Amino acid sequence: MADYTAPLRDMRFAITELADLASVVALPGYEEASPELIEAVLEEAGKMANEVLSPLNWPGDRNGAKLVDRGVVPAPGFGDAYARFVENGWCSINGDPEFGGQGLPGLVATATAEMWNAANMAFALCPMLTSGAMEAIRAHASDELKATYLPKLISGEWTGTMNLTEPQAGSDLAAVRSRAVPDGDAYRIYGQKIFITWGDHDMTENVIHLVLARLPDAPEGTRGISLFLVPKFLVNADGSLGARNDAYCTALEHKLGIHASPTCVMSFGDGDGAIGYLVGDINRGLNNMFTMMNEARQKVGIQGLAIADRAYQAARDFAKERIQGRIVGQTAPGRLAIIHHPDVRRMLLTMKSQIEAMRGFGYVLAADIDIAHRHPDEAVRMERQARVDLLIPVLKGWCTELGIEIASLGVQVHGGMGFIEETGAAQHLRDARIAAIYEGTTGIQAADLVGRKLPAQQGAAMAALIADMRAVVISTAAIDHPSLRVISQALAESVDALEQASQWLARTLASDPVAAMAASVNYMMLAGYVCGGWQLARAAQIALPHAGADEFLQAKITTAVFYAEQILPKTASLLTTVRAGASQAQALPIEQF
Repeated sequence: MADYTAPLRDMRFAITELADLASVVALPGYEEASPELIEAVLEEAGKMANEVLSPLNWPGDRNGAKLVDRGVVPAPGFGDAYARFVENGWCSINGDPEFGGQGLPGLVATATAEMWNAANMAFALCPMLTSGAMEAIRAHASDELKATYLPKLISGEWTGTMNLTEPQAGSDLAAVRSRAVPDGDAYRIYGQKIFITWGDHDMTENVIHLVLARLPDAPEGTRGISLFLVPKFLVNADGSLGARNDAYCTALEHKLGIHASPTCVMSFGDGDGAIGYLVGDINRGLNNMFTMMNEARQKVGIQGLAIADRAYQAARDFAKERIQGRIVGQTAPGRLAIIHHPDVRRMLLTMKSQIEAMRGFGYVLAADIDIAHRHPDEAVRMERQARVDLLIPVLKGWCTELGIEIASLGVQVHGGMGFIEETGAAQHLRDARIAAIYEGTTGIQAADLVGRKLPAQQGAAMAALIADMRAVVISTAAIDHPSLRVISQALAESVDALEQASQWLARTLASDPVAAMAASVNYMMLAGYVCGGWQLARAAQIALPHAGADEFLQAKITTAVFYAEQILPKTASLLTTVRAGASQAQALPIEQF
């Protein structure tokens, strides 16, 4: 069984050294987030992941959630685990203190989210969606709705969902047909939503749905969508629960993975209509929902990292225990564990180096989000928000694609045993596959990056990012050390590739947008690899002065060199494919596909 205290040293390094925890906790509102408190939070989170969530991962996959007459029943043990999760205060870790939250930095919450998702991704989806609902309500709802719903959501006594997709409208939200009919101070909601994560369960007394729907006179397209809060049980004026609302789960999807997470078909208004309350302005629902969506996309990027780390731990442990064959160049008698085989070591270090690159990138971006929200200087807030806007689609797309790749490598390290369900390696791959699909597929993230985020303000955010990367190239090159020279040269070449690809796309968007969009996924992956290399180069610089006396720090340098030599060269080939644009994809007649 994987150990979620095992990566704590690397988490601490990423939080304190790369994400600069000292600067984050100096922000207004974070004064009580002392290093000692954060260390205690991480230690206790590791225990929660190890002792409570991880043991349920395999049986949850085997048993899954069930739909019965009274509603959805979670996998065995999930209710008790959630009760302990709430009791220990994990739902409120970065919630608004005004409504009962602990108000810790999002950077710290990101580290705990990595642990929850590594230990039990199906379970972690429930608090993840609740966190997004909290953020949307906090940002856009009336004071009355905030007072009624935020304290219960922040405490974890109630959970939240996001209801966008409909049978005829997958990612095309302009085709949403759900209706909202005014009824006094409220609305009656009618329609069906699909793929609703944790849309129903009995772990809490209430489930709060955020639902996209159209008013009768709404304009067509995305400009005519409004956002509504629809509780499973209506809430009385005194805060007690009232009548059951007309919102029900009518089916559970049968899925490739995350079996213990109920993915619901939700029906609103089969009777008299589901009572809902407007969140934000009329016809601004999609804009308001994107507050929740961006929160979710950042968290899903961390899911990619988390499932990759779980797959790596399992593969590493198996490779140390599995005795198989003799090793090339072996002189001693006997058979050795497969970790001695050169190709197994290559696979493991490919996994490890990319995980550490993802972690550095993800944690630094989480710190940027904290700074964008809380820095006292408006100019700094705007600059960091521009970077967050630019890089969230990269984090989501790149990390989830690598999560699949690394989980697949985990199966390969196991060999034939990886193809057998009982080892757990196959579950990691099955669970990882969804992360590149929900909250916007990889193609949607790439289209957002290239079509919206890259050209914003004439490409200022990407130019600033590249300038920061070049500063690391220069500072790394200035250190007279063979490993740092290798890292600096590889990073310099990959940053050049990112700049050239960005310039090509800036020109091509205006002249041939089809070619630009066809190149968008390759560009997003290129940007991800460079962002990861940027953080590993910084890590190597930080580690070098004390590496001789510390095996962990020496390993940081070795890992960064491997990434520079074996992973960063991918950026050169990705630059070539970006410049090819649509290539022959548009030339081939549809009939010939």
